[in-house]
Amino acid sequence: KDYLTGNAPPEWIPLRPPSFYEELKIDLRLSTNVSKIDPKQRAVTTASGETFAYDALLLATGAAPIRIPGFDHPKVQVLRTLRDSTALIEAAGKAKRAVMIGAGFIGLEAAASLCKRDIDVSVVTPDALPLEKALGPEVARFVLETHKANGVHFHLGKGAKSFDGRKVLLDDGATLEADLVVLGVGVRPNVDLAKAAGLTVSNGVEVDAHLRTSDPTIFAAGDIANFPDALSGERARVEHWVVAEQQGQIAAINMLGGAERYDATPFFWSAHFEHTLNYVGYAPHWNRVEIDGSIAAHDFTARYFKDDRLLAACS
Repeated sequence: KDYLTGNAPPEWIPLRPPSFYEELKIDLRLSTNVSKIDPKQRAVTTASGETFAYDALLLATGAAPIRIPGFDHPKVQVLRTLRDSTALIEAAGKAKRAVMIGAGFIGLEAAASLCKRDIDVSVVTPDALPLEKALGPEVARFVLETHKANGVHFHLGKGAKSFDGRKVLLDDGATLEADLVVLGVGVRPNVDLAKAAGLTVSNGVEVDAHLRTSDPTIFAAGDIANFPDALSGERARVEHWVVAEQQGQIAAINMLGGAERYDATPFFWSAHFEHTLNYVGYAPHWNRVEIDGSIAAHDFTARYFKDDRLLAACS
């Protein structure tokens, strides 16, 4: 978000310098596409035909942004990678009006960042309130009012049909002028390699508590990992980098012969202008919200229950 806003220089972005990999004798292959995994031979083949043997393999292929029909245009951007972010910054430099399709966490955070670049931003979503399914109506209304107070325009209960390079056509026939459109309608896990290798795939690559897939020599972590959540008792797939980082550490230990369980409670935070929401737990399905404190005073905790079981909290 800081990079997109313009407050973080490019040199802050890499997690490690090239020397880190050299010093640890890590053979880092950038710009290299893997075309096949052969579990029987325990080998990985790249698109150029190079083969790597393995004793243990980690799949961390992440997810890809969903693209929707009617929005195949050079002025349409997605936000997933550093390259996406750089392209969006370049496009924003030439734009006065931007339309964000989708009002999830990525969409709203991108909307806030573009607003700070003095761009007129409109958000289009079929939802009655942004983030209502995740956070409930009270917190969702707080998020909505925060964005509106900072100049974001909302078109709630609306779908987007197409973009012709000048205007976004909504499903009620209305149009919004736009120099830039950002799609923030979710992601799909990149599971093609796992499927082709015969691994069990269901809303991601299924793993056990040790992050081991249906093949005992292959592990998965991050956005593609469908894991047993210790708190809710359900299977979960969490799209946040903190979870990916934690799972990577557990997978590494177990690939080296350990027996660590991934039983951390997922958490994330989301910045919306001057306010940051902190969320802990996993509650894709809840039927009761209890709120302590005052949302109006920006000092509250919302707790999400399924029947009598506490699944998550947001403050």
